[in-house]
Amino acid sequence: MIGIRKRRMISIQFLALWPASVVALQQASQPPDGMIRVNSDLVVVDVVVTDAQNRPVHHLAPSNFTLLEDGRPQTVTVFEEHETKPAAETAPLPKLQPGTFTNYTPVSADGALNILLLDKLNTPMDAQTFVRDQVLKYLKEMPAGTRLAIFSLTTRLQMLQGFTSDPEVLRALVEGKKTLPDGSPLLADDTTSGQLADFLGNSPDGATVLASLQQFEAQEQSFQQQLRARYTLDAFNLLARYLSTLPGRKNVIWFSGSFPINIMPDGNLPNPFAVMASSEAEFRETTDILTRSQVAVYPIDARGLMTTPMFNAANSGRQYVRNPGAFTSDNAAFHQQTAQEQATMNQMAEATGGKSFVDTNGLKEAVAEAIEAGSNYYTLAYRPANRNWNGNYRKIQLKVNQPGVTLDYRRGYYADDPNRPAKASQVQHPTTDPAPYSVVETAMIHGAPSPAEIVFLTDVHPSVEGVEPAVAEGNKVNPKAPGPYRRFTVNFLANARDVAWEPSANGTRQCAVEFLAFVYDADGVLVNTQTSGIGAILKEADYLTNTRRVLHDQQQISVPAKGEYYLRLGIHDMKADRVGALELPVSAVMNLPTATQAGTPKTESSPR
Repeated sequence: MIGIRKRRMISIQFLALWPASVVALQQASQPPDGMIRVNSDLVVVDVVVTDAQNRPVHHLAPSNFTLLEDGRPQTVTVFEEHETKPAAETAPLPKLQPGTFTNYTPVSADGALNILLLDKLNTPMDAQTFVRDQVLKYLKEMPAGTRLAIFSLTTRLQMLQGFTSDPEVLRALVEGKKTLPDGSPLLADDTTSGQLADFLGNSPDGATVLASLQQFEAQEQSFQQQLRARYTLDAFNLLARYLSTLPGRKNVIWFSGSFPINIMPDGNLPNPFAVMASSEAEFRETTDILTRSQVAVYPIDARGLMTTPMFNAANSGRQYVRNPGAFTSDNAAFHQQTAQEQATMNQMAEATGGKSFVDTNGLKEAVAEAIEAGSNYYTLAYRPANRNWNGNYRKIQLKVNQPGVTLDYRRGYYADDPNRPAKASQVQHPTTDPAPYSVVETAMIHGAPSPAEIVFLTDVHPSVEGVEPAVAEGNKVNPKAPGPYRRFTVNFLANARDVAWEPSANGTRQCAVEFLAFVYDADGVLVNTQTSGIGAILKEADYLTNTRRVLHDQQQISVPAKGEYYLRLGIHDMKADRVGALELPVSAVMNLPTATQAGTPKTESSPR
């Protein structure tokens, strides 16, 4: 966890005390009337109904559906049908004053949102080239009104293009440098043990050396797979948090070479169990937040149709001449590995209500099918009759009294208490494993999308004119950061109703929020941080009756005066483990009037 630099009482003010543009934005960022809230105890099930020709089935009524949980009928309290239609105009953001920014994303509630996720971390370079070509072909025929955003995944998640229905904007991005194929730092190359086998001969010493090398390579590959699993699941977790406040269904079309979440023992190694690993706990938590955010995943195997590598012309096959059994073993291992990787894709799709596409070269057609299916669906929601939130898995079953139809929907959920935060597993990992997932640290990565579980505004102005030789008090600066520095005043503003307030025995409610300001250079190196942990108290009567209170905090953050830098600002609800974040170039605020000249508000003590 990021270290907390200061603790103090937070300022709580009335929304009406702030400029009209701030009030308008806070009102605009509230969920539309009738929108299903993610954090309620409703279980939301999106279902795609298709006929024998894989065409969407429309105009079904609630009476056509039967919904069961663990075999018991449930009462459907929400029923909606959604069809493909042109996206409505998105209401523009209220005009904000210079130096004021927000992580709120205005998106129309009409129609589904589609995300193309280009996975460079888990996909070979040649497959990335094929994916790029297929995406461009789809964009040339994309139906009018289709709303798309494009993300990439390396060791971190990046948003390359926000939601747009303009195919020219999307094509220009895909044809540009940002989507060029790139080698993954964690995809294993051809092993040197296979090449070395050609030269070692059949001597006992050679066999011992080869076995040791194979053991080392297998353990290294296992560790790389664990890293890929962690980075990928972290990315999906952050993506779900970014999408959680956007209305309606979100379809993530994930081009990937995939990865196994379970790495099984290898009986061909001297120590078969040294390579074992599992990401099941993280996988469960990630799919849980995806479904609660109404996100369906459509994995597409970017490798298309595959053949066994033993038949590759670059493989001499000499090792199989001396050891015929090795061919059978390697062939079986390849098919087992492929099955495990595709099983992960199938599992991700099934858990979120999407559909996987494997063993096909028709990637363009797969994209079209995924977007068509994800834009024509029914939403059903119910409050479970079983109110025992014991964390057990509950099976969902949907039936339709129409012959010859196919249903795609999530098949169950874990009955975790809906009033508790979704926290990542704290299972102890070996010292060689990646560190446990941190919501706030992932949200604060340079270039990541801006999660909006907590919608906030920030006002950034220079604190003083000119530069200073040292950083502001409380800053944790990188020793290599060059001075002198410009100091900025950062004001945070969030709706008090967006964070968790725990009741206490003395008739009050308390919240715990940390505010974060990170400075990155153009290469994504963290240069400086300022973090403050803050608590506030409200009387129960004020909490219940007043909905227009805001949380306000002020920080001082220093930035090197020379060079290109970025401010990433965030709010973390420490009780609910929910986040909001945004990023802005320092160049956007460096020439503004100072905070005193601009009249930015001062932090005051909290009312009790």
